[in-house]
Amino acid sequence: MWLTAGYPLWWALGLGQFAFWLFAVPMVIELVRRHHAGRPLFLPSGFTLWVLFLVWSVAGLVLVGLTPAGALAGTGGMLGAIMRIITYLALTVLMLYVGNLSRTELSDLRIARALGWLCLATVAGGLLGTFWPYFEFTSLVEMLLPGSLAGESYVQALVHPSAAQIMDVLGYESPRPKAPWEYTNTWGNMLSLLLIWLVVGWVARGSTRRQLIGVTAIAVSVVPVVYSLNRGLWVGLALSVAFALVQLLRRGRIAAVSLCAGAVALALAAVLVSPLLDILQERADNPHSDDGRAVASAAALRAAGDSPVVGWGTTRAALGSGSSIAIGKSPECPQCGNNTIGNNGQLWLLLIANGWGGTLLFLAFFAQAAWRHRGDLSLVGSASLLSILLLFWYMFFYVALTAPLAVSMIAVALLWRRSREKTPTVVSTLESGVR
Repeated sequence: MWLTAGYPLWWALGLGQFAFWLFAVPMVIELVRRHHAGRPLFLPSGFTLWVLFLVWSVAGLVLVGLTPAGALAGTGGMLGAIMRIITYLALTVLMLYVGNLSRTELSDLRIARALGWLCLATVAGGLLGTFWPYFEFTSLVEMLLPGSLAGESYVQALVHPSAAQIMDVLGYESPRPKAPWEYTNTWGNMLSLLLIWLVVGWVARGSTRRQLIGVTAIAVSVVPVVYSLNRGLWVGLALSVAFALVQLLRRGRIAAVSLCAGAVALALAAVLVSPLLDILQERADNPHSDDGRAVASAAALRAAGDSPVVGWGTTRAALGSGSSIAIGKSPECPQCGNNTIGNNGQLWLLLIANGWGGTLLFLAFFAQAAWRHRGDLSLVGSASLLSILLLFWYMFFYVALTAPLAVSMIAVALLWRRSREKTPTVVSTLESGVR
C-alpha cells in the first residue's frame, strides 16, 4: 500500500519509478517467508508466457552491441536494457505479491482506494502543471548524484520533479502537465487507468465525503486532460466510458446506463461551450508528432523484421527524424535529429527490443488473462479487466513502463486471486501456474 499511496512522496524524493524496485525487495522477502512457513505460492494462469517473455528479454542482451539497419551506430545502451529487465522483474514480484495475499489480508477495496488516492495526486499534479507549469525543485536523489550524471536528460526526467513539459505542439510553447510522473504521456496514461479505480474505491464504494471528493476530482480533471493535448488519452477515456456502458448492460443495469450517458453528455456540452473547445480544435489542426511517430514505428517494424526472434535487446536512435535526415537538432530545425526507435509506444519498444517472439509472448500473457476473466462482471472485476484492455490501446502511443504496466499487473493479480478464491479446492503452486 505504501508503494501506491506514497508515490507522490517517492516522486518528490526523486525515486520515481525506482520505488518499484525498492518495494520489490520486502515483497520478495514476504513471499519467501510465506513459502518457508508452509503456505503455497500461487502463480497466475498463463504465467509460463510471462516467464518466457522475461527469458526473451535477457536473451536479447546479446544483440545490444549490434546496429540494425536505419539506426545510429553505438546507440544501444546496455544499462538501459538491464534497467528495463529489472523493472519487468520488479513488476512480476508486485503481481505475485498482490495475487498471493488473500482478500482478507489485503482487500480489493483497499487496493482500489490506494489507486484512487494516487489518481487524486495525479489530478492535482495535472492542475499544478496547467496553472503553475514552471514549478520544479531539486530532489534529494538528484542532490546525491554526481553532477555529470544528474545533468543527463533521461536522468533528469527520472529524478528532477517538475510540474509540466513545455513543448511546441500548437505552433507556440505551451505546458503539458506531467506531475507526479516522468513525462506528460505517462501522466495521461496513468490518469486514464487511475480514474477507473477512483470510481470504484471512492465514488461507487465510498462514504459521502469520499464520493464528493471523487466526483469533484473527476470534474476538475477535464481541464488538465484537455490542456495535456493528449489525443491518445482523449480516445482512451472514450473507450473507457464505452466499456463501462457495455458492462452495465451485461449486468442489466439499464437505469445506470442512462445516468452515465446523461453525465457524459453534460460533460461534453460543458466542454463545447467553454474555452477548452478552442484548445481541442487547435490540437486537431496541429498533428505535431505524427510524422516522427510514423518514422519511428516503421523503423521498429524493420528492426523486428531483421531480428524477429529476440529483437535487438533495447532501443536505438534512428538515422534522422520525420522532419529531416539530419543527425542533430539546430535552431533552424528544432525537430531535426534522431527519433528514438521504440520510444513511441510499448508495442514499438517490444518489437525492437524483443522481436516478434517477445512481443507475442508479452501480449499473449495479458490477452489470455483478459479472456480468462471476461465473465467477472463485478465492479472490481470490470475495473481490472479494463485496466488490462487499455494496455492494448495505449501500446501504440505510450511506453507502459513503469507505473502504467504496474497497474495492469495489479489488475491481473486481482482477477486471478478473485477467481482462485472462488474455487473451493486449494491448488498447488505449479498446478495453478500451468493451467
